[in-house]
Amino acid sequence: MKRRFFVKKAALSAMAGIIGADIVFGATMPEGYQPLALQDSDPFKLFHKDTEMVVLNDKPWNMEAQAHLLDDKVTPNEYIFIRNNGLIPEKVDEKNWTLTIDGESVKQQKKYTLAELKSKFKQHTYQLTLECGGNGRSEFDPPAKGNQWTIGAVYCANWTGVRLRDVLEDAGIKSDAVYIGYHAADMHLSRDPNKEPISRGAPMAKALQDETILAFQMNGNDIPLAHGFPLRLVAGGWPASVSGKWLQRISIRNKIHDGEKMNGTAYRVPCHPVAAGEEVPESEMCIIESMPVKSLITYPKSGAIIAKGQKLKIRGHAWAGELEVSKMEFSIDFGSTWKECAVEKPVNRLAWQHFSAEVGFPTIGYYEIWARATDSKGVSQPMLLPGWNPKGYLNNACHRIAVKVS
Repeated sequence: MKRRFFVKKAALSAMAGIIGADIVFGATMPEGYQPLALQDSDPFKLFHKDTEMVVLNDKPWNMEAQAHLLDDKVTPNEYIFIRNNGLIPEKVDEKNWTLTIDGESVKQQKKYTLAELKSKFKQHTYQLTLECGGNGRSEFDPPAKGNQWTIGAVYCANWTGVRLRDVLEDAGIKSDAVYIGYHAADMHLSRDPNKEPISRGAPMAKALQDETILAFQMNGNDIPLAHGFPLRLVAGGWPASVSGKWLQRISIRNKIHDGEKMNGTAYRVPCHPVAAGEEVPESEMCIIESMPVKSLITYPKSGAIIAKGQKLKIRGHAWAGELEVSKMEFSIDFGSTWKECAVEKPVNRLAWQHFSAEVGFPTIGYYEIWARATDSKGVSQPMLLPGWNPKGYLNNACHRIAVKVS
């Protein structure tokens, strides 16, 4: 059914309920528009999130899941983390939304409507893992500035859209193209229209992968507004900041894209190991590309209590950026010994993989179950915090849950 231009009565009623007053001219409100009053409202109702989600910041909104909320093989919307750098667009006109392809290395600047993108190019659906580059930042010492993510800034959803490659090739790519950059409709926190809150990108090799798509559906429905409605870039396996939301323009560049949060220390780590707390010159910071191997125990919830002699079934997910997870293990003796888990192949490239195991315990007492993934190049997760970096990125230490045998 074709989406109506004006907001539906049920949605209008829901918004009025959150605000606590009738929206007098609500019948004329364009669909997708978010009243200003909702910017400071209940985020769980506003974004349709489970109340166990943890809010880290409200200006802009940032919230994460807890490990046990991520147990589904395909993550439902109510458990998907929100990472914003600016303000969510206040007016989204899907009917007149366009995507412009431009830049120094495009043969012909082109503009597409959403309807043209959907009808002109073949549509594809992939399960793609998105993880914030700062997931796990809260464990770094000395502390790193930024949202203090624990383990919940990751998910794997079904994304439907068209390949970015097909659209770029339709516009024409010059031989000197090396990078793409995205530009979106979110507003800078200052509301200065001349400032972009974020404008990142990726090398052409990543942009041209089969799984890098311009998505308009998440889990079979229109992408929720907080996650980029009506159009977003999805580039699985790399920091989620590469997957720009509310997409309006992509520039094909003849140099590394220099948009907001592409320079300085943003989404960069030292090119070589450094001592904790050491200042690192910008020239020695490298852009984060493929995310490191990592895993998460999603069942049971940490703190489980079981009876003596009872075995415990555990399960979870593992991912490895551009690579596959080749082995999954668990330990109950703080990493002294390890036993293998069963691990499934990914549904498609860049989707997370599911693991399971049955765990036995020798006697009553307190235990920790540690999970460790190894990627297809033989690189395993570190048992504890990996090398320090100034912004607290790429913490892929083993996930751990507590268990008591009584």
